[in-house]
Amino acid sequence: MNSTNWSQSVGGVCIRDGKVLLGRHTYGSGNGKLIIPGGYVKFGETPEEALIREFKEETGVTVHPEKLVGIRFNTKDWYAVFKVSYVEGEARSDGDENSEVIWMNVDEALKDETVPGLTKTMIERTLTGGGFDIMPYQTTKPGSHLYSC
Repeated sequence: MNSTNWSQSVGGVCIRDGKVLLGRHTYGSGNGKLIIPGGYVKFGETPEEALIREFKEETGVTVHPEKLVGIRFNTKDWYAVFKVSYVEGEARSDGDENSEVIWMNVDEALKDETVPGLTKTMIERTLTGGGFDIMPYQTTKPGSHLYSC
């Protein structure tokens, strides 16, 4: 049985020292493009857990989700993008889903033609400080998170 929930995916914007972490994709509509790291959520996994796992698998970098900066919905799925903070690790390609992982100057990334519009929009949103912060609330369901502004 496949544990991947193909209708839920996440991405993260990690900015450190004026540079954003991007990976050059090797497949699908993102082939050859520099995009923010991320991927699909597995069943039984929270979006935050999926984001941490995907970053580590794809880039070698450990991150911590801080804020929800955007979510894209359509008729078949959703894609949530988080501002993440760098924790540790050296950026490297996974040799599969990406051909390179780089720290690119934010201003260059926003002008680069190989960086898609959605990635640029999420970088800009992260830079402006917009988004939803995680908020405490009473719940009995483990893994539940509330984001609010």
